[in-house]
Amino acid sequence: MTLAHPAEKGRPGRLGRFEKLAELASNFTSSVLFSCLCIALVAAFITVHLLHLPMEWQHLAGDAMAAVSLLLLALLKNSERRAEHAILRKLDAIATALLEQQQGTRRTAQQQLEDAIGSEDQQ
Repeated sequence: MTLAHPAEKGRPGRLGRFEKLAELASNFTSSVLFSCLCIALVAAFITVHLLHLPMEWQHLAGDAMAAVSLLLLALLKNSERRAEHAILRKLDAIATALLEQQQGTRRTAQQQLEDAIGSEDQQ
């Protein structure tokens, strides 16, 4: 187990199992289905309390909401770190390309900039 930045693990351009799972989870949690599930969970929590059901049910509803909140927090942090790394990579490529352009040399910075921005995907 390493404590490296999640975006720096593995080879560039390849996603590991965790990164694929995090990406799928991120896509799911931003869907309408997940929003409906969260609304249903909150509605169940309120219903359990309004009906004065046994304390075990109240604990179960509260624990379910806490578990979902914790998982969403971890997912949010992972997505934030990956986005941060992508932005820094793009800024580094832009700075390098501008520096090479100013110096009048053209090496690999233009290709690195295109790779970082993903302009080939837009064609």
